[in-house]
Amino acid sequence: MPTSPSPVTDPSPPPPAPPRGRRVDLVVVLVALALAGWVTSGLWRGPDTRAITANSSDQALFEWLLAFGGHAVTHGQNPFFTHLLNVPDGVNLAVNTSITVYAVLFAPLTYLVGPPATFLVILTLNLVATALAWYWLLSRHLVGSRPAAALGALFVAFSPGMVSHANAHLNWTAGWLVPLLIWRLFALRRPEHLLRNGILFGVTVAVAFSVAAEGLFFTALALGLFVVVWALHPARRAEARAALPGFLRGLGITTVTAGALLAYPLWLHFAGPQRFHGTGFDPVIHAEDIAAFGAYPQRSLAGAAGLDTSLAPNPTEENSFFGVPLLLLTVACFVALWRWAGPARRATLLALGVTGVVFTVLSWGPQVKWNGRRYDVALPFDLLGSLPVVNAALPSRLALVVAPVIGILLAYLVDAVRTRPARHRWARPAWALGLAVALLPLLPTPLLTIEREPVPRFITAGTWREYVSPGGVLTPVPLTLDVTPDGQRWQAYALSHRQGEFALPAGFFLGPGGPDGRGRIGPPPRTFDSLMDQAGRTGLVPIVTEGSVELSRADLRYWGVEAVVLPDRVHGAKYPIDADALRRTATALLGPPQRVDDVWLWTIPPA
Repeated sequence: MPTSPSPVTDPSPPPPAPPRGRRVDLVVVLVALALAGWVTSGLWRGPDTRAITANSSDQALFEWLLAFGGHAVTHGQNPFFTHLLNVPDGVNLAVNTSITVYAVLFAPLTYLVGPPATFLVILTLNLVATALAWYWLLSRHLVGSRPAAALGALFVAFSPGMVSHANAHLNWTAGWLVPLLIWRLFALRRPEHLLRNGILFGVTVAVAFSVAAEGLFFTALALGLFVVVWALHPARRAEARAALPGFLRGLGITTVTAGALLAYPLWLHFAGPQRFHGTGFDPVIHAEDIAAFGAYPQRSLAGAAGLDTSLAPNPTEENSFFGVPLLLLTVACFVALWRWAGPARRATLLALGVTGVVFTVLSWGPQVKWNGRRYDVALPFDLLGSLPVVNAALPSRLALVVAPVIGILLAYLVDAVRTRPARHRWARPAWALGLAVALLPLLPTPLLTIEREPVPRFITAGTWREYVSPGGVLTPVPLTLDVTPDGQRWQAYALSHRQGEFALPAGFFLGPGGPDGRGRIGPPPRTFDSLMDQAGRTGLVPIVTEGSVELSRADLRYWGVEAVVLPDRVHGAKYPIDADALRRTATALLGPPQRVDDVWLWTIPPA
């Protein structure tokens, strides 16, 4: 984001870093590595045997995406649509979070060490890269003090929202994309190299779409708002008017470049098979509680001390949770910077302030919610939530934009306090104390992990190939869904270990079938999977009639299932699964199973 003066507006390259600056750079790298390793330390104990407690289902999904993406590229398949899930209809991955760029770049590692270890490497590197990218943008373009840049960058990278999404979200933890997008956007203001800058920005947009389309959308909204407010400020109006023609030409080049790279994924997204509108998630539930901004997150020192709350819809969505001290410090920081600033800097501060406030209010969703209680008071998001694209976003995640705003203000503050003469002896110690009180409680603690159920020997030894034809359909019971993700882990293992392909009749994905044409998780339920889900969830064998037997077998014929598989232990992502009840129910529906390796197996004769 532009400041005055700033290398963003000055095309000359920055001077070489002094030795002390290089030492600060090294310290930031080491601190970022240490904090990222600390947050993910539970998984590093055993990537193949541990899973994230709060979100093992999304972890299984991203591991599958890494395995499938690498397999698709190496086997000449479509990385944006697959029939390996949800047979016979398939899954439109362009409307899901396909992380195609990650899957392709890390395919060699996935084939070498497996999807779980690759997932962990990317998750850890995401946190490190976010810190370093923000540090680079702040230290080289926005502030003169590298310690100030380090403070702002480390806060953004390990803010409560980022640590919360480190619970298995490879898309939202890719915060390193945001400073790159900011950098390339403001490079368009320079008249020279306009073609090169436009193409580079278009490529960056395409990469961001692949990794985190929703995050790209939020970034575009935030940058658009920032630029408009900044350009309309009297101190910047003439500069903005002069730069506008070249800026618009650069955006045109960017649009053509990104459009060419994303033409097929965008067509699939908006007009392809198995598309839908919206997500099926309730925007009232997935909106930020106003009180959450002053609360503390679970995975923090304050949370470890018992000061956390349950104001988020789930542990992966603590998108604000800054704590009252940091909110007060941010206001004091803004007021002080405003008083110290000249007109040009005030344009930047105003744009930052408006962006932070607007996204805060929008994150509250369509209806006021305070301390867990809803009030019948409409909010601005109620007017926007039905718009195309906006209706696919979760309003609570708009609060993630606020963390970079706070991080930039903190960097500005430390930079100003270090460089301007203090009128009072107590001024600098007071600011240092305020920073400590506000930030120390937010220091992250490691993500909680659990032992994951192992992939059965029936899969790892390749025995499944004796019972399933190449590309044929196998299903675990219960069927693969977000709450029972084992099947996608098995399929990821087979793909990444070059065993061949088997398809699954369901899966964890977003697809059509929700109310009013909206999306839903997984396919609409049928008789067989409903009975198996009921048995596994309740531990009770449902009443089985001749009709339910016939309907269940018809379901298996519809999917083309050749083998039904039940391991001794079934992973439930949200609740325990009773394997014994599953075996008795499947036996009532399909007859006695055979024991093969370490699973119970029912072979289904062709129709």
